[in-house]
Amino acid sequence: MCGGFTCSKNSLLALNILYVVVSFILIGVAAAAKFASIVSSLTLVSGIITCGVFLLLISIVGLVGASKHHQVMLFFYMIVLFIIFIIQFSVACACLAINTNQQKTLADDGWNFSTDDMKSDAQSLFGCCGYKNQSAEHPSCMQVINKTTGKTCCPLAQNETLCCHGDHCECSTCDVAVQDAMQRGFNLVGGVGLFFSFTEFIGVWLTVRYRNQRDPRANPSAFL
Repeated sequence: MCGGFTCSKNSLLALNILYVVVSFILIGVAAAAKFASIVSSLTLVSGIITCGVFLLLISIVGLVGASKHHQVMLFFYMIVLFIIFIIQFSVACACLAINTNQQKTLADDGWNFSTDDMKSDAQSLFGCCGYKNQSAEHPSCMQVINKTTGKTCCPLAQNETLCCHGDHCECSTCDVAVQDAMQRGFNLVGGVGLFFSFTEFIGVWLTVRYRNQRDPRANPSAFL
């Protein structure tokens, strides 16, 4: 019988194994999105990473509690999983709801608070110089003479052909590239987080059902 004790137990065990996989997916996707934007702290993305870590830990509790039909562990698992669901659902919706102006503000603040090394990495990654003003940035993006070719070029470009055309440096600023990377990151993380948050709600429902079922092989007096 699919609605019986054994079926519920096996379903909960399978769901928690899925949660282990999902937690690594959440952590990996969020970390990749955070790295792609480089200069921004992306607090919302960090929230998804935190949810992934807690989901990994609580899924282990769920596996042990489901295998032993342990009432206390299942209750603790159910409460924490529901909290994770609320947080992850809220953060995912916030990631998807961020508009262009908010992304611009986050990108501006992230660049201003970034170290010189992070700015240099961002300029090299995106093939750009400066954020909004090339000549006012540090490390400097002012034109220099390439000793090998004799051309005037942006010194921080990973590949000088991205910026140098003839004798002029035509590197674009990094503001648009950073904001585009942030938008892709928010959309990806928000979509993945929102999709998998519903599986956690299913886990809560299944745990409530399984916890209230009597183990046919156990001592009836042991059922709480």
